[in-house]
Amino acid sequence: MNEFGSRYRVGIFGSSHGPCVGAKIEGCPPGSRISEAVIQVELDRRSPGKGVHTTPRKERDRLELISGIIDGKATGATIVGLVRNTDKDSSAYDSFRRVPRPGHADYPSMVKYQGHHDHRGGGQFSGRMTAGLVIAGAIARQVIGKKGVGIVAQTVQIGGVKLDKEIPSSIAERVARANAVGCADRNVAKEMIEEIVRAHENKDSVGGIVKCTVRGVPVGVGEPFFNSIESVMSAMMFSIPGVKGVEFGSGFRAASMTGSEHNDPFIVRNGKIVTKTNNAGGVLGGLSNGMPIEFRVAFKPTSSIAGPQMSVDIQKKTTVELEVKGRHDPCIVPRAVPVVENSAAAVILDLMLQGGSI
Repeated sequence: MNEFGSRYRVGIFGSSHGPCVGAKIEGCPPGSRISEAVIQVELDRRSPGKGVHTTPRKERDRLELISGIIDGKATGATIVGLVRNTDKDSSAYDSFRRVPRPGHADYPSMVKYQGHHDHRGGGQFSGRMTAGLVIAGAIARQVIGKKGVGIVAQTVQIGGVKLDKEIPSSIAERVARANAVGCADRNVAKEMIEEIVRAHENKDSVGGIVKCTVRGVPVGVGEPFFNSIESVMSAMMFSIPGVKGVEFGSGFRAASMTGSEHNDPFIVRNGKIVTKTNNAGGVLGGLSNGMPIEFRVAFKPTSSIAGPQMSVDIQKKTTVELEVKGRHDPCIVPRAVPVVENSAAAVILDLMLQGGSI
């Protein structure tokens, strides 16, 4: 339930308002050089920044490696990494035991766990749990990086603001990491921030889309049918709280294209077989075809909003008006960028290990 993967297996633990959150990792090749500093950089990217476009909850997310890495190398044993929950206030959540928040897992988890669920901050359903995914992915990307695999994620839409132009990955990575929303265009990034601020001022929230590009994956990686690249990557992405859609390459646009438009012609470029276009998103038959693996992840608007909403009192079975208190992001997309990026790294390492590429 809380574990993912086959050869590179990731388990997450903890809860939003418990002592800590983290990851338990099996299968990292022994002897792999793993830098704690690199993991910390990725955790810092996931942490909230400053301003009204993000949550007031501030935590440094300082990495603690408990086991599995000695002198900067993986030992082959289980790697356990965690971050402490230091800035938590559970008082705002007590009322949600009786009045579930719209858009959250309060009601179904209450029924499933017969009232024994951890209601504080969403418990195990909180976006706080993605810190463990970042830890596991930041380790994985160091292993696949030695094999020439690079991953860049960027925000391409927030609310009604879209980045419509293609930006080379080398530029996208540098620019996206330098602004608060993870967008590869500075001017569009400013518009995105304004969009989030407007939603916040209206006591509302907005969603958006993260685009991820994986380069350097050898041809033939993937284990069809059920462990194909698209199958496993989608399963991982849908495990990230707030995700409502995943598409590869041309995605849903493919439904309105003809075969001649959608098929990617093979050509030879600099002595290498590539495709002229990349409507397939780098995947054919569930296998990598040598082109960049490209997919987009759609995130819903943050469910916790300050404005009044309709709900019910579960005990009285009466309709009530609910105002959600607490500290929440008016848009989760900017902080999701490193989560998508590092989660993708864990998937690629697992599939490369399965296929013998590592």
